[in-house]
Formats: sequence, C-alpha cells, structure tokens
Amino acid sequence: MKEKKLNPATLCIKAGWDPKKGEPRQVPIYQTTTFKYETSEQMADLFDLKAAGYFYTRLQNPTNDFVAAKIAALEGGTSAMLTSSGQAASLFAVLNLCDAGDHFVSASTIYGGTFNLFAITLKKMGIECTFVDADASEEEICAAFRPNTKLLFGETLTNPAVNVLDIEKFARIAHSHGVPLIVDNTFPTPINCRPFEWGADIVTHATTKYMDGHSTSVGGAIVDSGNFDWSAHADKFPCMTEPDPSYHGLAYARSFGKNAFITKATVQLMRDLGSIASPFNAYLLNVGLESLQVRVERHCANAQKMAEYLSENKEVAWIKYPGLPGDKYHELAQKQFTDGRSSGVMCFGIKGGRERSIKFMDNLKLINIVTHVADAASCVLHPASHTHRQLTDEQLIAAGVQPDLIRFSVGLEDTDDLIADMEQAFAAIR
Repeated sequence: MKEKKLNPATLCIKAGWDPKKGEPRQVPIYQTTTFKYETSEQMADLFDLKAAGYFYTRLQNPTNDFVAAKIAALEGGTSAMLTSSGQAASLFAVLNLCDAGDHFVSASTIYGGTFNLFAITLKKMGIECTFVDADASEEEICAAFRPNTKLLFGETLTNPAVNVLDIEKFARIAHSHGVPLIVDNTFPTPINCRPFEWGADIVTHATTKYMDGHSTSVGGAIVDSGNFDWSAHADKFPCMTEPDPSYHGLAYARSFGKNAFITKATVQLMRDLGSIASPFNAYLLNVGLESLQVRVERHCANAQKMAEYLSENKEVAWIKYPGLPGDKYHELAQKQFTDGRSSGVMCFGIKGGRERSIKFMDNLKLINIVTHVADAASCVLHPASHTHRQLTDEQLIAAGVQPDLIRFSVGLEDTDDLIADMEQAFAAIR
C-alpha cells in the first residue's frame, strides 16, 4: 500500500525531525563547533566524503540539517541546506554553477540587494549577469542567453513590486538552453507556491521572512528538486560531472545523484566561505516553521482586506496586489498560487508623489517603519529611499520601483486597527 503523502500543515510540524522513544519532541540544539570520533580513519573518511557525519559546524550541523530537511519536504525537494542569510543562499546558488568567465540571466524585477549582488559584486568576480523583463516574450528573453550561460534566475513574487513570475515560461526557456531555473520563493513560501511543480529546478529562500516570521533571526535556504540532469549537460557543467581535485577526483553527479547540487554547495562553498546558519538560529527558524501554514493564511486574509481598503481610498494613486481582480497578475496568481493566495505583501503610492508618501509613512503609529518584511507585525518601507537607494533611476524603474512606492507588509493584527491607523495618517497629511 502506497504511503499517504502528508499535507503542508502536517509537514510544518512533523518533517525533518522524527524523535524516538525518550528523545525531545523539539529539534535539539547542537550548540557545538566540533564532533568527536574514535579513530583518525573515521575522521579521514568524513573529509574524503566516504562516510556521512559531522566534524565541524562551519560545514554542517545536525540542528541545521533537521530544519533543512523540513524545508525540503515542504518544497517537495530531495535535499536542502541552510545559510546564514537569504543573500548567502542566492550567492551560493549562483556560485555553485558559475566560475569566472561565466554568464547567467536574471529577471530584472528582483530584490534590490540581490540586483546589486548580481550586477556589481559578481561582476567583480568575473561572473556577468544579463537582466531581462520577466514579462517579455520567450523570444526576447532567449536572446539574452549565450554559450556560457549557466542558469536563469527569478523571484516567484518580486520584492517590492509584487510581480508574479510565470514559472512555467521561465522553466521552458531555461531548459531549452540546457540550464536550470533557480527561483527565490521567499514571499509565497511553499504554503502558497511550490515552484518545482511548475518546472523550477532549485529554490532559494530568505528564511528571515515568513518562515521565521517573528523578526528573531536572519537566515536562508537552498532546496534542490533533484530533477535537473547534470550528466545530460556535462559539457556545460563540468563542475558537477568532472572530478573535483579537492576531493581526490570525486565527481558530484556520479557520486551523489539527485543530491549532487546541495552536496557540492556544502562541501565546497560552505567549506570555503563559511556562511553557515548558527544552530540556535536554525532552532528559532524551526519554531517559526511549525506555525507557517496558519500564519501565511492569516497574513493573506488580512492583506486581501487591506488591499481592498486601499483600492477604494481616494488618497491612494495606485495599488498592486495580485489578490485584487483588476491586478495585472491576478489571473497568473490564481493559476500558480494555492487558492490564489500570494503573500501578505503589497505596494501602493499616495497621490502627491514621493514626498507625500514618505509623510504618510511618518505619521503611522501602529504600523512600523522597518527594513523588514513578512513579519507578524505590520510594517512599511520606502524602497527608493531605503533598500533600493543604491540603484540609479533607470535601475529603479527596471526593478519596478516607482519613486512613490510604499511596500506594505500586512501582519497578524486586527485589520480594523490597521485601517484606523492608516485613516489617522491620511488625515495628518491632508
């Protein structure tokens, strides 16, 4: 008899850590740098990847792996790893496939910090990124590919413009060029969207956001679907298929199969760059994951009410939220997201432009101005002044950031109280 597949709400509680008799119900915190072995040979086998185990927390830690396994189960992937931040997850996902002289393609409407990482920092390392309009035709996006292109990148729901990525289209494009599609699924989370089911190959997360959900710890995650066949594209990915001299000629695709991508990212990149999540932060993340299903549903329900309120407010110049029937991405959101839910994040502008939008924010009392999003507490941000202030005006427009854009992350408070706070802020700027 085939074993019943567990639903997401159950996976939030049960996946990753399966305690036996007398063991703790909650994931234990392995707050240690090192692990003891009986013989030198036992340790040597770990360094040669001949045996599974732990020897130094800069590479792996049991607490982290239990929590990563839960995220992999939620996404429907084969393996996963935690990183110290979402930015580190994006960096590792690219560096795992790209060397100096390589190229990749990314949607332009991505988080400003990631845009800067791809456009500036990676370019200094000899890795070039071409940005494309995610809404452009397949032919236009395909024109950005080169013989040395190694991957295509996008965000399921963009930050802060809340554009919905057509994952199926991006997957077709990536696979027609023999490269994987990497998708940042931070805003919808696997509760609202599972990109692997739409053709994505690798998923990244800033777990700092909804997965943690309470502003307690910065973190990231990478999940591999196990579906991309590295051996079928051996000429493009020798890093996955040819011997690694740092491990006595071991080839990842041959030795680790569907776990090759995460294994390589762990034993090469985490070994050398050390962007590991602390075990305690992993523990806090797991506490957040246990309530992810119920929190995401409440965030989305609250956001729908707030979006409807703002769409009818005469002080609001425009609003973007995929849950609104008139939104450009409403139909795609209905298709791609569970019950049409996207996230608790929207953006809007106040009549009167940039300065009036900022003044409105400054008069909010209940809703916080913070450099954060996807938190239990509602918050706002002015990206052009804050997260995206390093971008030029041209880059801002390309990233979908208007000068008056307010990013609004709807929390778990009572929506009547949130509306009252906005009403008094609107009154203050009249």
